[in-house]
Amino acid sequence: MNVTSSSVQQAREALGKRLREIRQDSGLTARELASRAGWHESKCSRIENGRTAPSDDDLRTYTLHCDAAAQTDDLIATARNISGAYVEYRRMERSGLRRAQESVIPLWERTRHFRAYSSWLIPGPFQTRAYIEAILRAIRDRRALPDDLSEAVQVRVDKQRVLHEGPRRFAVLLEESALRHRIGGADTMAGQLGHLLSLATLPNVSLGVIPLSADRTALWPVEDFWIFDDAQVNVELVSAFLTITQPHEVGVYAQTFADLAELAVYGAPARSLITAAIDSLG
Repeated sequence: MNVTSSSVQQAREALGKRLREIRQDSGLTARELASRAGWHESKCSRIENGRTAPSDDDLRTYTLHCDAAAQTDDLIATARNISGAYVEYRRMERSGLRRAQESVIPLWERTRHFRAYSSWLIPGPFQTRAYIEAILRAIRDRRALPDDLSEAVQVRVDKQRVLHEGPRRFAVLLEESALRHRIGGADTMAGQLGHLLSLATLPNVSLGVIPLSADRTALWPVEDFWIFDDAQVNVELVSAFLTITQPHEVGVYAQTFADLAELAVYGAPARSLITAAIDSLG
């Protein structure tokens, strides 16, 4: 599943198609519009085919010369939503890690049904302070970010109150590999896995573990993702943070989550896999 092309690129192409229709309805050719706008003649084609993201001024120019000024504000809002869907970490974290941690608080507070899948790490609300600190320290050092580590750790710890506030439900699926990746050393990992066992007993938490022995022919591990209610999916990529809100694509992730859930074990079998991971720490 190529999330960058399936979400951002398709949205850009849809916007380009809409602009092409506006231009065609006006009776202008792409060359005529480019001439009136003072653009290179290939610019219309690049925008209308989704190869170039239009700026606010580009969209004002389209609507001005195509006699479609009533659509300007809506087009600009659509383009800004597309631009905001794919956010590079270096942009989100340029002032440090605390801001990035704070940015999702409103989303967490309004969500009632959380679904999370991870093959890499234990998900945020289930992390211990030591595990959080190890992860954020590594991110700070790897990306050479301003040092606001202690503040960022505290924000993430404070966000975990959503586990215990209000009528919220959490369904979490972990690949067994996420239990085995050593983050912060053996002691930190043992504490994290013990904490996971404790959280699994909460009545509003469903914890499934997909065993390494599961047959993955039909569905192999995918990118880590969160589903917030049925409204939004967040995906963490290597270089960027992706937000998906198109209902069809949210539905694809919801179905993928359901299919992955069929591969998982729960209750005592899941606890046995977690305990085995603890024992493997030596």
